[in-house]
Amino acid sequence: MDDSKRVLIVDDDRNISELLKLYFEKDGFEVSSCYTGDAVMPMVRAVSPHVIILDLMLPGISGFDIMRELRRESDVPVLMLTARSDTLDKIIGLELGADDYILKPFDPKELLARVKAVLRRSRTPLPTGSGSGDKKDIVTYPGLTVDRIRYAVRIGDREIDMPPKELELLFFLASNPNRVFTRDQILEHIWGMDYYGEQRTVDVHIKRIREKLDIIDQPVWQIKTVWSVGYKFEVKDPDER
Repeated sequence: MDDSKRVLIVDDDRNISELLKLYFEKDGFEVSSCYTGDAVMPMVRAVSPHVIILDLMLPGISGFDIMRELRRESDVPVLMLTARSDTLDKIIGLELGADDYILKPFDPKELLARVKAVLRRSRTPLPTGSGSGDKKDIVTYPGLTVDRIRYAVRIGDREIDMPPKELELLFFLASNPNRVFTRDQILEHIWGMDYYGEQRTVDVHIKRIREKLDIIDQPVWQIKTVWSVGYKFEVKDPDER
């Protein structure tokens, strides 16, 4: 059994859980299930899943509260299930750190494909240079260092916790100063061609990165929105400072 394919299914509808268990086990996954929000974190700690399918509407602790608690402990990929098409639910879920979402009712085959895509993205590292000190693996600006070997970000004199996708996005933009990237280009580079989500995912991650970068005040660089196009890591010319 490939231990990289453990999945935790969290849904209070036991019929859905059993149906998904059949599909995932047939595809070689090791499946664990939870039916209440209160049971999720103990189960996560017990089985260490590599991906979680999380229903937002649960008895006990809600899916949103689970996401908050989960992200304090882990970067395990999460795919949200929701019976509501409310855009706000999707945005909140993504802002809390979910990797993708799918609306109920859904095709189990599509859900399986999305889970596989999330796992592929989570296991695909950025290309690295020849050593830990290679300049290709570290970008540095006044007050900012992004190190993709150690997966560490330092802002001022503080090391900042940053999930892998946020770090990869920051590194990508900072490695290409003053170049504008569309949301589609960012999605393709960071999330991959098989990503099923929407462009809003980029906006959510940019917002979270900015909140972390804003702990220091400096005039040299910023992640700038280029309206109707995308984003760029703007670095000012010394004469402009």
